Amino acid sequence: MGTIKDFKYKLIKNFLTKEEIKLLSDYCRIKHRINFDSFDNLQNDNGDSYYYADPLMESLMINKLNIMEKETGLELLCTYAFWRMYTINADLKKHIDRPSCEISVTVMIGSDGTPWPIYMDGTEINMEPGDAAIYLGCEIEHWRERFKGDWHAQTFLHYVDKNGSNKEWARDKRLLYGMQL
Repeated sequence: MGTIKDFKYKLIKNFLTKEEIKLLSDYCRIKHRINFDSFDNLQNDNGDSYYYADPLMESLMINKLNIMEKETGLELLCTYAFWRMYTINADLKKHIDRPSCEISVTVMIGSDGTPWPIYMDGTEINMEPGDAAIYLGCEIEHWRERFKGDWHAQTFLHYVDKNGSNKEWARDKRLLYGMQL
């Protein structure tokens, strides 16, 4: 099987259970509805909610560590979680990530049903609620084109190789999970 460093990215079907999808989808929709101060106006000016170190998503990151280690073939350390509620006309600029995102997973929580693929090194990856794409965030260029739907909730769980050069980024150099930088 090798490690993720051999294949760079892959799609994992049913990364979330049906119960996790329901819980996280409801949570994201409610939190977006009552959001008054966590908007990404730098990347998008359309009112996308975003949350760094959200305690529920950080708990998910910790609880998915065993699956991530199995799927990547590596011993990993958790760094941070981030989630976002994308809205109409959102996009994700082509980029690579910072060192704390060495091994990343983008997880589709839910949407209004509008397809919205992510591109990894030019390859289109389509996901259903509960699916995840694991990738080398610092190496693989990834992006999304303009979103045509109403809402799309996505979480990003980040890890580093426990035996690699980015291990000092464990917890994103924070004292505790759930803390802001």
